[in-house]
Amino acid sequence: MTMTACGELYRTPGDLMSLFFYAMPGLIMAVVIFAAVRVIRRSWELRSAWSSGLTAEARCLRSYTTTSGGGGDTSVTTTLHHVYEFMTREGRTVRFEEGNGPSTVVEGDIVTVHYTATRPEKATAHAPSPVKAAASTIAFLVFFGVIIVFCVGFMVAYHDMSQADDGFFGGM
Repeated sequence: MTMTACGELYRTPGDLMSLFFYAMPGLIMAVVIFAAVRVIRRSWELRSAWSSGLTAEARCLRSYTTTSGGGGDTSVTTTLHHVYEFMTREGRTVRFEEGNGPSTVVEGDIVTVHYTATRPEKATAHAPSPVKAAASTIAFLVFFGVIIVFCVGFMVAYHDMSQADDGFFGGM
């Protein structure tokens, strides 16, 4: 719905509302798809490191926590991070950081890390647990799928209502 007056292009309020009701779910879906790709990539990295058979002893160089949330009615979430350093079989020194590590590992501790020969910087100090990793990956992907289905359903419902002559937005 556009109108011209004196050669200028104007948008009606209904067009701006349509843009908003299509752009916001589209943006949400883009963020969710990005997050899903990151979850799948990390799952693949863990599985590759665990199945490579390559392990090394790594020293915990540092551990620290990060917090998020706490504004308004949200709860505070704390994540424990560790920075590890190890030497590959080829003699290369690798330093990597990993979140959600065990709270029992402190600076100076020696832990076993699993890594791949092609990307040792994607190592993990987490003990192999492929079933737990697969279950959490599937749970995240199901959750992301529900969000995407909701966004698509919202966009379809808005489209149907805005196209109907006697719909909710038909008078705009």
